[in-house]
Amino acid sequence: MSLLVVGSIALDTVKTPFGERADILGGAASFFSVAASFFAPVRLLGVIGEDFPECHVDLLRSRGIDLRGLERRSGGKTFRWSGSYEGRMDVATTRDVKLNVLGDFKPTVPDAYLDSAFVFLANTDPVTQAHVVRQIPGRKFAMLDTMNLWIDTKRADLVDALRLVDGVVMNDEEARSLGGSSNLIFAMNALSNLGARLIVVKKGEHGAVMLRNGEFFALPAYPLDAVKDPTGAGDTFAAGFMGHLAATGDTSWSNLKRALAYGTVTASFTVEDFSLDRLLAIERADLDRRLAAFVSMVTW
Repeated sequence: MSLLVVGSIALDTVKTPFGERADILGGAASFFSVAASFFAPVRLLGVIGEDFPECHVDLLRSRGIDLRGLERRSGGKTFRWSGSYEGRMDVATTRDVKLNVLGDFKPTVPDAYLDSAFVFLANTDPVTQAHVVRQIPGRKFAMLDTMNLWIDTKRADLVDALRLVDGVVMNDEEARSLGGSSNLIFAMNALSNLGARLIVVKKGEHGAVMLRNGEFFALPAYPLDAVKDPTGAGDTFAAGFMGHLAATGDTSWSNLKRALAYGTVTASFTVEDFSLDRLLAIERADLDRRLAAFVSMVTW
């Protein structure tokens, strides 16, 4: 089934202990769409500036991604993010952000995308997320991502948006903040009481935990001995999760568990190199082999 992603397309400058790269392809929608293309047909809705390299557009197109929703704004500049990682590398230090054309982006879903069965609303203003999801009333499953900025500044709008969708994904710090408790399980139950139907919490090197209808499921992270660049890990985690759901059309609890595992192994490849380099070097069979190895680690 078709999978629509709405979110940022960026040019990133990233520094880690393994090196520094300038003006590389980034943005939540870029990471998500490339990773999800292993699983299902992907439609991308986003905006870029006149300065966005055509080679990046060609790359996205080469993955079979439907770019009819990609707007190139004449005279505008692409969203740019610069950040660095140190130590455990689980948190980025933002050095500079320029929203540019993303700052006033309020997307209208193209007619060709209105029949999208699965929708992922990457991290952005919850008012924009709600605006998009209301345009696709016939969707089968929609999920949104968020961050502390929106929790702190637009909490009411975020709660309204998460009530419109079928699931929300966030990291453990964000879940604790929105759920109002340092106890993660209590916070997740509080989010459920707020109206969230499915809650997926990313815990970095400690894996992920999921809650639906009072039932929890948790997985560890896939063990790696080197992490070169964590940028995009959360977006590709969501891509593996949503991609598997879109490929199967199955949102049962048992298939959500398998989707969580696919999200985990997809993200594990992402962090092994800068930008999308590692994902572009593998095939779907590599994902399936790592999934099989992962399942053997957590089964007894």
